[in-house]
Amino acid sequence: MKTYTQRLLTSPWDDLINPVILIVEDNDEDFYTFMRITQSIDPLKRTHYNFLRFEDGDEALDYLYRKGDYQELDAPLPVAILLDLNLPGTDGRDIIKMVKQTPQLKIIPIVVLSTSNNLNDIKSCYQHGANCYMLKPMGLPDMQKTIQTLFQQWFQFAILPSYGQFAS
Repeated sequence: MKTYTQRLLTSPWDDLINPVILIVEDNDEDFYTFMRITQSIDPLKRTHYNFLRFEDGDEALDYLYRKGDYQELDAPLPVAILLDLNLPGTDGRDIIKMVKQTPQLKIIPIVVLSTSNNLNDIKSCYQHGANCYMLKPMGLPDMQKTIQTLFQQWFQFAILPSYGQFAS
């Protein structure tokens, strides 16, 4: 069985073929907890997804818009974005607005994973096009249930808009 470090791309150039789930998360503990939990998911249901992490909003936008270091990248866009809200640089709220206003990007599902249960944050995210808003619970057992539910809903049951580009 592969470990999460083998599913985690260290660069967008590491795998130009398989589908990528973009994770924009600045908190190392939250990110590595997520990665450990994904290892408990049935390997047959997660085998073809790679994870690519950015720790700040500006670099994630450069990747999505193929600017800066990523202007020569010739790889499919991510199949989904898992997004924290409070990020260094451009924050998650602004990322949602920008992505959902860009024709070639707006098709990408955005799932917000945040500790904020502020009604204004939730409302704002949905108004600007987030596809889902989930609270990061406290404690490993609750976090495990949340991540398993998220993965099951979005990456097992749902047919993502970009699925056809990866179907063989």
